[in-house]
Amino acid sequence: MALMNKGFLDLKKNYLFIEIGKRVKEYTQAHPDNKIIRMGIGDVTQPLAKTVVDAMKKAADEMGVKETFRGYEDSGMGYDFLREAVAKYYASYGVEISPDEVLISDGAKSDCGNIGDVFDPSNDVLVTDPAYPVYVDSNIMGGRKVYYADSTEENGFAAMPDDNIKPGMIYLCSPNNPTGSVYTKEQLKAWVDYALKNKAIIIFDAAYEAFISDPELPRSILGIEGARKCAIEICSLSKTAGFTGTRCGYTVIPKELMIETPDGGEMSFMQLWCRRQGSKFNGVSYPVQRAAEAVFTPEGIKQTRETIAYYMRNAKVIADTFDSLGIKYTGGKNSPYIWFKCPDGEDSWTFFDRLLNNAEVVGTPGAGFGKNGDGWFRLTAFGTYENTVEAMERVKKLLSK
Repeated sequence: MALMNKGFLDLKKNYLFIEIGKRVKEYTQAHPDNKIIRMGIGDVTQPLAKTVVDAMKKAADEMGVKETFRGYEDSGMGYDFLREAVAKYYASYGVEISPDEVLISDGAKSDCGNIGDVFDPSNDVLVTDPAYPVYVDSNIMGGRKVYYADSTEENGFAAMPDDNIKPGMIYLCSPNNPTGSVYTKEQLKAWVDYALKNKAIIIFDAAYEAFISDPELPRSILGIEGARKCAIEICSLSKTAGFTGTRCGYTVIPKELMIETPDGGEMSFMQLWCRRQGSKFNGVSYPVQRAAEAVFTPEGIKQTRETIAYYMRNAKVIADTFDSLGIKYTGGKNSPYIWFKCPDGEDSWTFFDRLLNNAEVVGTPGAGFGKNGDGWFRLTAFGTYENTVEAMERVKKLLSK
């Protein structure tokens, strides 16, 4: 009989968002005529920018003509036009990378989960807690030991290195999902120094970099001294440009990044990742890559920034509500997430049920992101402005009682 991967037995019984969906479904079935406002899962609501849609349509038309039809992209790593556009985008905020260090993917979640294929199962993993579940779950499935660096109210939900742990892999996310906190340059430099000291590799999730408005906060770890020798950066257009249903992202692997071989030598991480992708991934479709290229044009940047501003207006509505209620929170200024302390000392799931049953608003219990998340709660700014305003009126009414 076939034997299962025993790592699955070590996973939590229910994936966070499956449990949320189950509870919401039960409530909806009992109250079919009521309006529930969803501010939990970080899906977007605003349409793709016009310039993006136009580029995708044009590329789709090309696929219907013999002379311009495209099959497999030669390298499987992404078309040169998109890799060059990403490199120019990095240069626009002062980080120099080469187009051939950019690898196109179908989104950050896939690469964050799949990158572990290059690492031996013996590598210990360090994850900040609270954390996006894919960092933890993918490595538990891979049979690795996961350690946690505590992100707490006391340190502003910005965990720092623990010298008692000697990891091979480190996952960082800034702006952070779920807490909305953003690392400073000094804090990232401490993480880079720690990784270099331990010969570890940082997997840096920069999916929300476009939401950073403070010029003093770093949008890429690759601008930090020493990072090119110890960091991989994974990014996505899902939230930057509304590609949650279109699927495109990119991973940047510096040429200098090496990984230790079983005999104590070194090998290019890029070489191994390209080998992995060549075996398991056939690339992103041509129309989607043309649409992604349009994101980085001057008009594309203008239009997508307008959508980001729309979401950040929602974030301000949420933040202003908690300011008026005197409830502590992080995020909402350089991040589309607002991470707030559950009132009255409630645990996360108890507050989830109270919010659903009494205000008909859905959020995400912090406990689903790790032990340090219990007693905290995440709301997203990705809804419509009208629903955000209505939801916050309901929240204010509920919590003012």
